[in-house]
Amino acid sequence: MGNAARDTEAASFDAGRLYREVHGPQDGTPVLLLHGWGSSAALMQPIATRLAPSCRVHNVDMPGHGHSPNPPGAMGVPEHAALVAEYILGEMGGGPVTLVGHSNGGRIGLFMASTPEYAALFSALVLISPSGIKPRRGAQYKIKRFIASALRLPARFLPRRAADFFNDWITHSLVWHALGSSDYNALTGVMRETFVKTVNFFVHELIPAIRCPVLLLWGDRDTAISRYQIDQLESGIPDCGLVVLEGAGHYGHLDAIDTVAEATLSMISQSVGSGSDARPREAAAG
Repeated sequence: MGNAARDTEAASFDAGRLYREVHGPQDGTPVLLLHGWGSSAALMQPIATRLAPSCRVHNVDMPGHGHSPNPPGAMGVPEHAALVAEYILGEMGGGPVTLVGHSNGGRIGLFMASTPEYAALFSALVLISPSGIKPRRGAQYKIKRFIASALRLPARFLPRRAADFFNDWITHSLVWHALGSSDYNALTGVMRETFVKTVNFFVHELIPAIRCPVLLLWGDRDTAISRYQIDQLESGIPDCGLVVLEGAGHYGHLDAIDTVAEATLSMISQSVGSGSDARPREAAAG
């Protein structure tokens, strides 16, 4: 499912290679936890623990995070989505499932729920400070973009091999390092390429197509995702609610676990009660 959209090298990463921890009763409501960029399943464990008494919770490490190996090729959001779909259809036995996604895990969920190929895999989305909406950029960011463009400009006038050498030299220079984000600078190789492909993927134009209910959870002290971005999601998704976590930062599920767990269980109960999670598990495969 989704193989046509996947990079040839990235497609060789089989979902069975993802590290996962599974909690809860076999017949519990299926829930998939997706962590954010630079995070891991370990930081989603507090949610898994709270949901496990009544839910069958799959808590996974995405490629290059936690205990999962790096992908052989750079992966963007569509490649991650195809991998998640493969995991749901294979390791979880099919959909629909409730997706609980933090930050970049939320971005992947938003893309999948708005894409006809994957939409039937989900009964509901619970998203904690999800990324995917382009932020408002300040003057400092614009200055860095201008400098980066100026540094790469000479490569346009060089032969191909010389241009490749020049660009490689630039991206390893101290000046370029100073321009990059801390996340970007901490990465190398395929994970740096994956980071670039992922963080530059936005979902604003896609979200009106989402048909399952969505619950947003956002900490009012979050410095990574702004209230502007959350408002764009809340107004753009047809069936969407918002819970503001007072005093919480970007990791709302760590700062306000009681509220997050209660809201998530309520969302799961409502989606099951409405019948959106009552379809045969294999239905989404078609």
